[in-house]
Amino acid sequence: MKRALLPALLLGAASLLSFGCASHVYAGYYGPPAPRVERYGYAPGPGYVWTPGYYAWAGGSYNWVGGRWVLPPRSHARWVEGRYVRRGSHAEYVGGHWR
Repeated sequence: MKRALLPALLLGAASLLSFGCASHVYAGYYGPPAPRVERYGYAPGPGYVWTPGYYAWAGGSYNWVGGRWVLPPRSHARWVEGRYVRRGSHAEYVGGHWR
């Protein structure tokens, strides 16, 4: 009984301390989760290019935005995937674009 009670008390005390200081603590740098593996099948028609999905930061967490098939804006256009780069103490998304 005493063995089970001690971890519960420690966990409760730690959660109270973290709750009281939550507004003053910065979590630090962390980037998005690893990209999801998407199944995209066949293109809906000739000339379509698959643009992969990515994680977007919204509402305090990363949300997955699925990839899609799109037509390039001009012939010989090449899709450059978006990526996250570290800017100071946070991750910033540089969106995909046509080149």
